[in-house]
Amino acid sequence: MYLYCFEHLNFSDCNLFGICNFGFVILFIMDKKTHTIDATNIALGRLAARISVLLRGKNTTDFAPNKEGDCLVVVKNIRKIKLTGKKLSKKVYYHHTGYMGGLKEVKMEKLFKENPGEILKKAVYGMLPKNKLRSRQIKRLRIE
Repeated sequence: MYLYCFEHLNFSDCNLFGICNFGFVILFIMDKKTHTIDATNIALGRLAARISVLLRGKNTTDFAPNKEGDCLVVVKNIRKIKLTGKKLSKKVYYHHTGYMGGLKEVKMEKLFKENPGEILKKAVYGMLPKNKLRSRQIKRLRIE
């Protein structure tokens, strides 16, 4: 655990609860727990569901939907992930540039060859709740 006091550096004036004698605020920052997941031979959806639970912090006892989870998720061996059915050849990802006629499409096969981590990131991004915490939660996903 790290202890920061922004107004002064004398920590002897502060008590254990983070309140200084001078009324300044102390910020406690806890070390984030790291979960390492091996993606070898795991289906894409099952892996994305497990990761989204960890990123939200639903595996902890003090879960609250308005709080950000405090863990970092690292995924290894993403190239060995199992894609079931004919997803690799038939699934298409769409995005719009904002201009007229700007609908772009990328097949999953092409995206998997270029960057297989992007497929997992898109799947996890779709499973996270659509609110202001989603962009902060997806930043704690590391793909190696």
